[in-house]
Amino acid sequence: MAFFDIYHARRIWKWVLVAVSILLVGNFLYFSNNLVKDLSKQERNRMQIWADATKELASASFATDSASTANVNFLLSIIEANDNIPVLLVDEMDNILLHRNFTLPNPADSIGLYDLTPENEAFLAGKLKALKNTSNRIDIHIDEGVTQHLYYEDSTLLYRLQIFPYVMLGVLIVFILIVYFALISIKKAEQNKVWVGLSKETAHQLGTPISSLMAWMQMLETTELDHSIVEDMNKDVHRLSIIADRFSKIGSKPEMELAFINESVTESLEYMRTRISQRVSLTISPAEEECGVLLCMSLFEWVMENLTKNAVDAMQGEGSITVAISSNQSTIFIDVTDSGKGIARKNFKTVFNPGYTTKKRGWGLGLTLVKRIIEEYHDGRIYVKESEVGRGTTFRIELPRK
Repeated sequence: MAFFDIYHARRIWKWVLVAVSILLVGNFLYFSNNLVKDLSKQERNRMQIWADATKELASASFATDSASTANVNFLLSIIEANDNIPVLLVDEMDNILLHRNFTLPNPADSIGLYDLTPENEAFLAGKLKALKNTSNRIDIHIDEGVTQHLYYEDSTLLYRLQIFPYVMLGVLIVFILIVYFALISIKKAEQNKVWVGLSKETAHQLGTPISSLMAWMQMLETTELDHSIVEDMNKDVHRLSIIADRFSKIGSKPEMELAFINESVTESLEYMRTRISQRVSLTISPAEEECGVLLCMSLFEWVMENLTKNAVDAMQGEGSITVAISSNQSTIFIDVTDSGKGIARKNFKTVFNPGYTTKKRGWGLGLTLVKRIIEEYHDGRIYVKESEVGRGTTFRIELPRK
């Protein structure tokens, strides 16, 4: 149960991390949005001053005294100071009177005081049409019955500031994904080393006593001991040899052979049939047609035995296990269904994690080995097809058909 607590805690911390990330991103976007709003207000104030200067310039008397000249120069300096906000000044008939800071298709035109080329005129007409759908408009009442309209776009700085938070978030997400997958790859490589080292060492440690037992069995065959007892002992020693061979294959590409799925599943479960409780019924439903598949038989038997043992444990030694085989043109399906206590949906993937177990005794490595054997060595898939707490579970194996 300790491993179960670890995965439960990991799930909680994952959601806590997601919540904190959302909170931080929300705050970042909130403050960025406020900054954009403040800059937008400043630009509107600048355009209001620009509009007021245009109004004053249009209604100014063109006296030659120094005060009037200074006033006109001051108004022109206000207009000239706008060098980054694109503006359009139009009359009530939407005739363009002046344009500024637009990148025209034909840059030979002036700022709009004279005739426009057709190309530029079409460009500015499109800009005017687009700006009419925004709130970036200031009405300028020049005189009684005379009104002009000032339209303006957001400055390049404001536009960049608007998209900057999202660009930063995109870069951050890409960076996090790269780091995440790098860490996952490192973790997987470390796990592989542990698996291979543990498996090879287990096979090595079993090798010597098994060889010794085989020698003792040969000696026992020469004695007057009951032949049936010696035969049963030989089966168990042979079984230990098979287990050691399985462990030795972990970490290296096993030799695959063409087999028939109905026959292979039946042979794999024969050993378990005589070693499970008589209160457990084991039923095999073969495929309608025999299908070929590439298998490492010793590892495939290990898979079926592990799934059967888990099913027996889930039923506490009493119930039914059904192994149904089916296929389509490209894939073979093996469904192992038990009438046990079931698995909660949130644990459908967690059950394959190393160390996950709900039993008081056990390492929680059986399903992890099963997944590794099916997916890495047989190019297949294994997953919880369906499960209901208190009703039972179905594990599905998918293997490529040959």
